[in-house]
Amino acid sequence: MLKQTGGSRPKRVAIIGTRGYPSYYGGFETAVRKLAPHLADHGWDVTVYGRKGQLKTDDPTLDGRIRSVETAGIDSNSLSTLTFGLSACLHAFLRKPDVVLVMNVANGYWLPLLKMRRIPVVVNVDGIEWHRAKWGRVAKAMFLWGARLTAKFADHLVFDARAIGEFWRKEFGRTGTFIPYGGETVGELPVEAGLSKHKYALMVARFVPENTISEFVLAAEKISRTHDVVLVGSAPEGHPIREEVASLAERNSRVYWMGHISDDRRLLALWQHAGAYFHGHSVGGTNPALVQAMTVGSPVVARDTVYNREVLADAGMFCEPTPEAIARSVISMIEDSGDYRERSIARAAEQYSWSGVCVAYESLLRSVLPTSETKTEPSAGAKNLFSASADSSGYGSVESDLR
Repeated sequence: MLKQTGGSRPKRVAIIGTRGYPSYYGGFETAVRKLAPHLADHGWDVTVYGRKGQLKTDDPTLDGRIRSVETAGIDSNSLSTLTFGLSACLHAFLRKPDVVLVMNVANGYWLPLLKMRRIPVVVNVDGIEWHRAKWGRVAKAMFLWGARLTAKFADHLVFDARAIGEFWRKEFGRTGTFIPYGGETVGELPVEAGLSKHKYALMVARFVPENTISEFVLAAEKISRTHDVVLVGSAPEGHPIREEVASLAERNSRVYWMGHISDDRRLLALWQHAGAYFHGHSVGGTNPALVQAMTVGSPVVARDTVYNREVLADAGMFCEPTPEAIARSVISMIEDSGDYRERSIARAAEQYSWSGVCVAYESLLRSVLPTSETKTEPSAGAKNLFSASADSSGYGSVESDLR
């Protein structure tokens, strides 16, 4: 454990840009559920900003040392990140923590507020949001300008994939630290009722175009002739992709649409016992679902992208995003997975552990503290797991405010 040497007061960190703590919305929220208690264990005073109604306050793993602050915002697809980010940054401006960890470049618009208070800011840039098909022209422009402002005002950047770091180096002239996501290790879990171990195809994703959902739905027509197919994910009522999935599940008894699953153990069990997990994400960096699937030994068939290849290396099979290629690869994996389960587990354990991720974040946050007495070099563990430069080849109580 790294000791505080700059006085008796714990160093204060604020985390901005997620749904809050504890929340189960997505990858950022999972990371915060792991990181916030780790920081508290190492002597930090941790505040996580979030949104009303997004916190699981009855979570048995909730850590009472973490301060959760709900701030105001407009809950809409186009304005939520901007408005909740603004209210969180205003609160942090008044409170002045020692360092702020910001998730998502859409919050780049508000970084000048934090810089005015001379608060060091570390930003996890996430993926390249302005390349996502789900966003319209205005939203894409908003993300791009947020990225430009992040490049200008952030003290340090975090990339969850080396390929993302290389993009930022070329596009914005900024380097940073590579810190991916981790995976949860579990023992043997029960097989989902109605399914047979290692005999079904699985897809877990939000129903958006860049996740190859429509192509998988067409592939599922062929896969389901010989194997069960399970889809986990959802979209708002009336969304075209949701209708495609619902129609398939209604007319095909071998296709199971389970909607959104918030029970982690049930989802982990689905991955663990799948005959093949199709990962169709095409944009972004290190995907948390892919890392988790690998950690529990799911045999992966992934859409062939630079990001998926970086994460999987030789621990998975790759295919083109066509229904024919997807069906062929998934059926092949179900019928003969070889040693892909073992490869997935080994790669995840070596490269994508939550312990390593948390050590790297904590070391980075200490390194940007403004007083020299509290600065430290990254720990040996962090250096071994993650490279210092992304273009290198190395690797509670709930409080409501501002409503």
